[in-house]
Amino acid sequence: MSILTTHQLTRRFGSFTAVDQLALSVEAGEIFGLLGPNGAGKSTTIKVLTTLLPPTSGNARIGGYDVQRQPTLVQRLIGYVPQALSADSTLSGFENMLLLSKFYDLPRRQRRPRIEDILRYVGLESVADKLVRTYSGGMIRRLEIAQALLHAPKVLFLDEPTVGLDPVARKAMWELILQLRQERGTTIFLTTHFMDEADSLCDRIAIMHQGQVVAQDTPQGLKAGIPQTHATLDDVFIHYTGNDLNEVVPGSGTPGGNYRDTSATRHTAQRLG
Repeated sequence: MSILTTHQLTRRFGSFTAVDQLALSVEAGEIFGLLGPNGAGKSTTIKVLTTLLPPTSGNARIGGYDVQRQPTLVQRLIGYVPQALSADSTLSGFENMLLLSKFYDLPRRQRRPRIEDILRYVGLESVADKLVRTYSGGMIRRLEIAQALLHAPKVLFLDEPTVGLDPVARKAMWELILQLRQERGTTIFLTTHFMDEADSLCDRIAIMHQGQVVAQDTPQGLKAGIPQTHATLDDVFIHYTGNDLNEVVPGSGTPGGNYRDTSATRHTAQRLG
């Protein structure tokens, strides 16, 4: 059953069309990847789906609710982890979570046990009382996912979840994403520039180029669908977009670093995307 659908979803900025009549369908409980070069419209699509931007035309529904006409109902169903840092470095991990728990109107007596349970789930219980500025890039990302899980969303949007992370932190993030799907049945909608990430995690993938979906299938189906023996997702990406992957991954060789490093890397990724 589809939990997310779009029909001719379009978003324009003046005369520029960032998202052009997008048609997507995401099944409940799957990990769905949206790929494309910088400027393809991925982040704009996520912002429309998460009610941060209204569509110019067309529509999108999540859990049966229209993202434009029923934004409050949609917001109850979704969690969103953007490219840009969303954790406050001057607060501890627990304090960041507590602040959001009040925003989500969690009952007072449920806040501490709920926060402790989620921090334990993402492996941050031992550093819950430490300032976020002392966290590594991977720890910051896990905290941001914990924040997005506070209200138990059915759909989790992850915009470049591993940008700026070192290989160890990336692997840990992959494991957490798979764990969320397997243990909690969370539907995951992610964007990434890492083709190995998409290949390992995603049940299905859509490739965007110049605001439109130019290909959509399972990773295996996409690779089998181009005229190349032993094709990889890198080959598929280049086939449909004409872009060299080595040119679109900002900071891909940079270690995870601290809060400042992560902030700088993500700022660059967001600015370019």
